[in-house]
Amino acid sequence: MKFDRVNLHHLRMTLQTPFETSFGSIDTRDCILVEVFSDGLVAYGECAADRDPGYSYECSATAWIILKDFLIPALLDQEFDSPTQFDQRIGFVRGNPMAKAGLEMAFWDLVGKRSGKSLREMLGGTRDRVAVGVSIGIQDSPHSLVETVGDYLDQGYGRVKIKIKPGRDVTDTQAVREKFPDLPLQVDANSAYTLENSSALLPLDTLDLLLIEQPLAEDDLWDHSRLQAQFKTALCLDESILSKRHARQALEMDACRVINIKAGRVGGIGQARAIHDLCQEQGIPVWCGGMLETGVGRAANLALASLPNFKLPGDISATDRYYAQDITQERFTLNQGSTINVPDSPGLGITIDMDAVKNVTIQHVSLPAK
Repeated sequence: MKFDRVNLHHLRMTLQTPFETSFGSIDTRDCILVEVFSDGLVAYGECAADRDPGYSYECSATAWIILKDFLIPALLDQEFDSPTQFDQRIGFVRGNPMAKAGLEMAFWDLVGKRSGKSLREMLGGTRDRVAVGVSIGIQDSPHSLVETVGDYLDQGYGRVKIKIKPGRDVTDTQAVREKFPDLPLQVDANSAYTLENSSALLPLDTLDLLLIEQPLAEDDLWDHSRLQAQFKTALCLDESILSKRHARQALEMDACRVINIKAGRVGGIGQARAIHDLCQEQGIPVWCGGMLETGVGRAANLALASLPNFKLPGDISATDRYYAQDITQERFTLNQGSTINVPDSPGLGITIDMDAVKNVTIQHVSLPAK
């Protein structure tokens, strides 16, 4: 199997509503659509790196360079048939997991289309629909947060995650818990705290939360292990887990009791499955995080979340949660019971709306084999 040509489309899409986290607020979201041509087939992947390096050091500008100048040239017109070979060919590039993951997603889509198998089948997924929740950004006030949570519950979401930061943490969470005492609820700090000021979070331990996500630094394991010892509530690591090795180290030191798996963050679907398998062996539940993906990344997330150890609902909300017009023909909708169907067509199981892509493209490049 060879890549004959790869097109990159840098997209900028308008969100339905602004989304605020501890590191800022956005009303548009960037990503890179990877389009691979091989033996008459066209496959797609999504690099989830956003415009600004807030969540990660990677951003759409750096991922564009890494894809265009390093990763894609290493693969064009080269024979490879398995994920192992794919990973070996791009192993010379240090870091840059989101860039790698975008290209690797297109590889999985291509393999599925060649074999007639869905991504769920190729990964060994066991569900045809997966439990999902909704992630809610920081609102203007605790009152408006409670109203927003209520709106999503009315839409049928069964689990809620709220973003927190210093000064907008305990009071906000208490307000939601008081209004919705039985709601499966979790909070996400996106590395907004230090070990020195983390005592502000201790009252959260009385609110029956599913988990407290990434309270400390994005590259930290050790301080999280010290903080987890102070909480009966499970800490969950997100940004700190960039590989199976990081996951193993975190579990060995009890830095967390749940892991959020994002294929983009860890370098691709294959690496995400490896972390899933490690956690399953050790009895540690995982769940699938989201990065405001288009239908391309959303389809991949649904297939990944169909694996058996994804025990908690993922941040894989319905299409209309984020975009009025997505770039896929398919629209992912919420079922009763707060689930979304996993695509079952070959590869990712999606078709691209190229007119929609053109409407949101801010730069494009085509890289043919020599």
